[in-house]
Amino acid sequence: MTNQTPIIVWLRRDLRLADNPALHAAVESGKPVILLYIKESNAARETGGASGVWLHHSLIALSKDIEAKGGKLILRSGEAADVLNDIIEQTDADEVHWNRRYEEWARDVDAAIKTDLKVRGLTVESHKANLLIEPWEVATKTGGFYKVFTPFWRAAKSVFTVDDPLPTPKTIKSISGSLSSEKLAEWDLLPSDPDWGAKMMALHTPGEAGAADRLASFLDEPVKHYAEQRDRPDNETGTSHLSPHLAFGEISPRQIWTTTKNQIEDNESESFLRQIGWREFSYTLLFYNPQLASENYKPDFDKFQWNSDEVKVEAWRHGQTGYPFVDAGMRELWQTGWQHNRVRMVCASFLIKHLMTDWRVGEAWYWDTLLEADPAANAASWQWVAGSGADASPYFRIFNPFSQGEKFDKTGDYVRKYVPELKNLPNKYLNQPWTAPAHVLAQAGVKLGVTYPKPVVDHKEARVLALAAYKDSRA
Repeated sequence: MTNQTPIIVWLRRDLRLADNPALHAAVESGKPVILLYIKESNAARETGGASGVWLHHSLIALSKDIEAKGGKLILRSGEAADVLNDIIEQTDADEVHWNRRYEEWARDVDAAIKTDLKVRGLTVESHKANLLIEPWEVATKTGGFYKVFTPFWRAAKSVFTVDDPLPTPKTIKSISGSLSSEKLAEWDLLPSDPDWGAKMMALHTPGEAGAADRLASFLDEPVKHYAEQRDRPDNETGTSHLSPHLAFGEISPRQIWTTTKNQIEDNESESFLRQIGWREFSYTLLFYNPQLASENYKPDFDKFQWNSDEVKVEAWRHGQTGYPFVDAGMRELWQTGWQHNRVRMVCASFLIKHLMTDWRVGEAWYWDTLLEADPAANAASWQWVAGSGADASPYFRIFNPFSQGEKFDKTGDYVRKYVPELKNLPNKYLNQPWTAPAHVLAQAGVKLGVTYPKPVVDHKEARVLALAAYKDSRA
């Protein structure tokens, strides 16, 4: 197809042109570049519904960016080894580059492909691209991995150096001739009847440009108040909203780190950059504990007796628990594909400790409904709340859904936005509508059990039962 053998750049969760080491190496070689994205049929876990929507739009944005540089994005589905072999056979490509990933199944796939291709005489290079520090780059004095975040982050910051991000290629030299590509629409990543994804996308701009704009607007002013505002779900600019962009690699942690450090004073950016650290910590946990999403990190939790009620779990999923702050959070997740971090902790705690439901039920729901659906952060965070994870919140810490709402949604704007049936209730009763006198409920147009559900459990009773179950499991 060309006198020069091409290089294949296999894209995964690194859907960007800037600061992409695999792409940079290929472009610098001067050879034609084949940019390939594979919908892997042998992935250990299917893409969640919401993250599939994001992926669809992210691939569209990436394809346009590549075409603007003179290249083309090739889409294929199937087992990665088979797809790569097919393209190698068609193009005589003799070199393959990719950026490393850290889930066990993915590492196994990559290792097998690398071994096979190298035996056949091809050059195969993997690159560090999506973490500031890879799991094996920081270790305890005894050679193990860190199991507590603060010492991990302290050690990591003393070890890593963050170089300037790699530039966007000026041009991408494409192969001559044509190479078949599947149609994105045929992958059925978008929902229909109803198209709930369209409402989500109205709030976001997937793609590299959207990620850069998000970061720029956050660093323009909100980051300076992040430490005070990060727990306020009623403040829509209080957090960066970068998580979906970061999860799909539309922006790299190195870009976030260096841009923030260059623009913002350390004392104003420390709290924000610490969140990058939690993501790094989560990937270390996942690397050394491959079943993080399906097995308790602490084996003693295997004895815990869960006692969930599917009717109540369904009420939780769809924001019908009768606890307004929890319901607002679950509706935000359902409608937007995103959920505020403070609210995530409260909603997770409610499912696990009020409804006595296995954390894996919640992890699976968030995997399907979160736009980011990060394999490390999602699992690590759920285990943190459950108390079964590394450096976890103690099981006996049970978030009070009333006081959390009153403390972090003082105006009630957040609850009123997502639970509009309570919008006319005074703040005094907004988080506990069942305590409102009958005439107040009537004036607000609220009929408990009709227009808004009664609580599915009693907070005090649920807390007592949860603590008793915890003690029994330790007996």
